[in-house]
Amino acid sequence: MITKQLTHPDSIVVVGGSNDVQKPGGKVLKNLIDGGFKGKLYVLNPKEDSVQGIKSYRDAKGIPDVDLAIIAIAAKYTPETVEFLTQHKNTRAFIILSAGFGEESHEGKLLEDRVVEAVNRVNGSLIGPNCVGVLTPQHHSVFTLPIPKLKPDGCDFVSGSGATACFIMEAGIPKGLSFSNVYSVGNSSQMGVEDILQYMDETFDPEKDTKIKLLYIETIEKPDLLMKHASSLIRKGCRIAAIKAGTSEAGRRAASSHTGALASPNAAVEALFRKAGIVRCYGREDLISVASVFMYPELKGKNIAIITHAGGPAVMLTDNLSEGGLEVPPITGPYAEKLKAELFPGSSVANPIDFLATGTAEQLGKIIDYTDTHFDHIDAMVVIFGTPGLSDIYDVYDLLDEKMKTAKKPIFPVLPSVLTAKNEVEAFVEKGRVFFPDEVMLGNALSRVYFTPKPVPDKKEFIQVDKKRIRNIIETAGNGYLSPVQVGGLLDAAGIGRAEEVVVKRETDLPVAIQQVGFPLVMKVVGPVHKSDVGGVALNLKFPETVKQEFFRMMKIEGVTGILLQSMMKGTELFAGIKKEDKFGHLILFGLGGIFIEVLKDVRTLLAPVSIAEVLREMKSLKSYKIIKGTRGMEGINEEKFAEIIARLGALAQVAPEIIELDLNPLLGSKQHVVAVDARIKIQK
Repeated sequence: MITKQLTHPDSIVVVGGSNDVQKPGGKVLKNLIDGGFKGKLYVLNPKEDSVQGIKSYRDAKGIPDVDLAIIAIAAKYTPETVEFLTQHKNTRAFIILSAGFGEESHEGKLLEDRVVEAVNRVNGSLIGPNCVGVLTPQHHSVFTLPIPKLKPDGCDFVSGSGATACFIMEAGIPKGLSFSNVYSVGNSSQMGVEDILQYMDETFDPEKDTKIKLLYIETIEKPDLLMKHASSLIRKGCRIAAIKAGTSEAGRRAASSHTGALASPNAAVEALFRKAGIVRCYGREDLISVASVFMYPELKGKNIAIITHAGGPAVMLTDNLSEGGLEVPPITGPYAEKLKAELFPGSSVANPIDFLATGTAEQLGKIIDYTDTHFDHIDAMVVIFGTPGLSDIYDVYDLLDEKMKTAKKPIFPVLPSVLTAKNEVEAFVEKGRVFFPDEVMLGNALSRVYFTPKPVPDKKEFIQVDKKRIRNIIETAGNGYLSPVQVGGLLDAAGIGRAEEVVVKRETDLPVAIQQVGFPLVMKVVGPVHKSDVGGVALNLKFPETVKQEFFRMMKIEGVTGILLQSMMKGTELFAGIKKEDKFGHLILFGLGGIFIEVLKDVRTLLAPVSIAEVLREMKSLKSYKIIKGTRGMEGINEEKFAEIIARLGALAQVAPEIIELDLNPLLGSKQHVVAVDARIKIQK
C-alpha cells in the first residue's frame, strides 16, 4: 500500500547519508536539498554530527519520529534499522536504495523478507530494495541524474529498472519530454509497477493529475491488477504506454498441442495490453516517441498531410505511414492550386507538400493555414523542417510554435537538425514543445497509438454455458487428455457445435456406427496425441468394406484404444484453442487452420473471458482475414458463428480453470455453419 508518508512526508531521514556525493547516501541527500524539500530533514550516520549542513544522528535512538526513511546502507544492517524505525520512530514509509538482497542470493532474500514483514506489520510503504528511488514534486528521493523539471502535465513514469528510467529520461528530456512523477520499484519486494498504477488509479484527480503514464516492466506478477487499473485509467481519459521486457521466444515452454506451441509469454503480454488499451513499446526510443505523441492532441482520423522542405524524409515517412495503416492522401482542387501559386515555382502540394529547400517561414505558415482550414479530409499534419546551416531558423520554429497554438488539427514537428540547428531546437523546447528528431520513429508511434484498441468495456455480457454439466465432467475426470466422450460432453455443454461422431472398439459395432454417422465419413484413432503422425486418420470413406479394412489396420497401431467415426464435412479449415498461461489465466487463440497455423502461425490471442465484439475486432487483424470474408469467388465464413465459438471457449475456460490446453483443429466453416471436427482437451487439477 502507498501511504501519505511516502508521497507527502513531513520528515525524512537519510540512513547512511554522507558528505561524499559520489556515494548513493550522499547524492540522494544532495538531491533532496537541491530539490527544496520543505519538511524536516535528518541524517543517520554513526560517524558524523552534521552532513551537508543537515543535522546527523550517530544513533537511531536519538532521531525524532520520522515519516520516511531513505536507506543507503549495507543490506545486512537494513532489517534491524527498519524494525527499529517502525517500532520506535513511527516510520511508515521506506525507500531502500541498497542492493544485496533477493536479486543477489538466498541469504539476501531472507533479509528482504524480514524487511517486508517489518513494514507490513505497521501497514507501511516500501519501495525497493535495489532501486534508484522516487522523484516527485514533494521530494527528490533519488541518488541519480538527470532530475527533470517536474510539470503537472508531464509523464508519470513507473519503472522496474532504475537504470532504464534514468536512460529514458536522459534521452527524452532534450526532445522536450517532461515528467510529473517517477517511481523506480527495484526488486518490488512489497510494491511493483502494478501497485503504483493501482494507487494512481484510485487517487486519480482529472483536474490535477497528468493523463500520461509510462511503464517499464520486466515481470508482471499481478496481471489482473495491471489490467484492472490500466483500463480504468484509460477510461478516465489517460493514455498509457509500456515496455515489457523478457518475453523472447527463448522463454517459450514446450507443449504437445498447436495451442501450447503458439501461446507464449509474449502472446499473453500482447493480449493483456490490447485488452487494457495499453500501447506496446519495444525500446527506449520507441517509448519516448509514443510518449511524445501522447503530449499532442489525439489523432481523430487516418489522413496525414506531410509538410516538408526536404523530399527524402517525406518519402520515408509516407512509406512508413502507409505500411502502418495510416494514409497520406492526395491534395487536389481549387484551394490546392491557390496554395501552389503562393509558393516558389517547383513546389508541390500533392501531399507530401514540398515547398523546397528555399521555402520560408511565411510560406510554411500559409501551408499550415490552408491545410488546417481548407483541406477537410486531412486529420493531422507532420512538419519536417531542418537546415543545412546556411542561416539560423528561429523564425521558422517560432512560427511553428504559434501555429501549433491556434491550429484545429494536431501538428507533429520533426526537427532533424539536432546539431546544426541545436540552438533553435533548444529554443523550441524551451517554449514547452516536444519534437521528433526522426520521421520514421514518429510514423511508427503514430500508427501504434492510433490502432491500439480502446479498453474492453468494464461491464459486458458474456455468453452463458451449462456450468453444472461442465463441472460434473471435470470433477469426474482424471488429469491428462480427456476421452472423446468427455470432450464431446464439454463442447456440448459449452454450446459448441460438432460433427456427428461415434467411438467404436469392436468390429461388430461398426454397422450401427456407420448408420448413425453416414457416408462419407472420417476415421481417427483414439489414444495417440498426434493421429496423423502414426497413420491414424483416414478421410472420405464411402463403403462399408473400406471402413472395415481401416478399422483392422488402425487397431494395430501402438497405443490405440478405439476408433472414432465421424461424418465427413466440407468447409474452410479454422483453428481455435485454449492455453493456460501462468499468472495470466487462459489465453484464447484463433485463426485459419491448415497451412496458416502450421507454417504462417497466423493467429490472434485474447485473454479470457472474451465477448463476441472483442473477437470480431481481433479477427480483422488476421493476415488471412480476406479469406474469412471471402475472396476471388471463394465463399466466406460466418464470422458471427466463428466469433461465438471463440467466446464460448472463453466462457468454458472460466467455468473449468483446470483446462490447461484445448485444441479445436480443425473447425470447418462456411457461410451457414462453423463446426468442430477434431478436438483435444487436457486438464490438470
